[in-house]
This record gives sequence, C-alpha cells and structure tokens, in this order.
Amino acid sequence: MEHIVTYMGEDFMPLTPDENKIHMGDIAHALSLLCRANGHISHFFSIAQHSINCANEGKARGYSKRLQLACLIHDASEAYLSDITRPVKQFLPEYKEIEKHLQNIIYMRFLGTPLSGEESELVDQVDNDMLVCEFDALMKRKVFDDCPAVLGKLSFEWDGFSETESEFLRLYEEISGVGSGHYSLPNQP
Repeated sequence: MEHIVTYMGEDFMPLTPDENKIHMGDIAHALSLLCRANGHISHFFSIAQHSINCANEGKARGYSKRLQLACLIHDASEAYLSDITRPVKQFLPEYKEIEKHLQNIIYMRFLGTPLSGEESELVDQVDNDMLVCEFDALMKRKVFDDCPAVLGKLSFEWDGFSETESEFLRLYEEISGVGSGHYSLPNQP
C-alpha cells in the first residue's frame, strides 16, 4: 500500500504528496490525537497543543501572520508521517528528507512558499523554547537547566481531543483569515 487514508477520506501518498490532498482539517484532527514525547509525560499533551502554544508565542513575539501560521503548522508533516523522537530522528537521514519535503509542500499549500532560512530559524527557536517549557511542565524530573523566557500565555493542561482540534482550526482561521465551514468530511453537509 503506497497511501494512507486520511480522516477526511483522502488517499494520501506521503512519499509523493499531492498538495491538493493536504487539508487543515486532517492536520488539526491528527495532531490533536498524537502525544508529544512519545507519551513519556505526566499527562496527555498533543502535538496540536504544542503547535497552538508555538503560534501564540510567535504572536507574542510580534511575528508576522505568515510566521505565526508557520509556527502553527511547523509539525504538520507529522499528521501524515507521525512523530519520531529527536534522539532517534538524528540517525534517520532519509526520514528527515521525507519529512522536510512534505513539510515544504505543506508550507507551499498554506503559505505560498517554503520558509526562508531566516524564517526557519525563528520558527525553530520558538519550537525549541516550547519543547524546553513543555518538558519543564510535564516531565517528572528536570531535563533542562533553565526554561527560556517566553512572552505568550502557554497552556499545558489537557483540553480534550475535539476541543484541541477546534482550537487549532480556530487559530488557523484567525491567523490566515480563511473562513470556517470547509472542514467537514467529504460527502457531508
């Protein structure tokens, strides 16, 4: 089998992705169901919640709408590929290339172009700062020496799957200016 079947019913080929089959509804749904840190945290905290915190931090740092949206969708490829922990991913160069290729197509779909080097650095900084803050809040022991100073209001509480999915989509609509109502499953009202 060369494809996955997405939540919204698309036959999606992660290795040869079709930009037109990438939907924010699929991304929000899947990321709301995937746990950070492979589940090795005190309670469920989804990749979608992480992404929401990243977008809120980008806004607090005064980033443009484009960069706020990039912060929200920076892990969107994981909706189609899943997540692999950093200590393992560094030894999987082919996987990293597949992930980068798909993520750039996702950026093309929702931002019009992939991120520039400078934009990538800004998004990566927010992503790394959120990781440290998450580990500080959600791990049973201290993993990093210091939690970075953040400007945004972060939440590490479990809100529920559908609530997180809805918040992800609401934030996407707010940042992008895209109206709601286009996330229903195919062949449904």
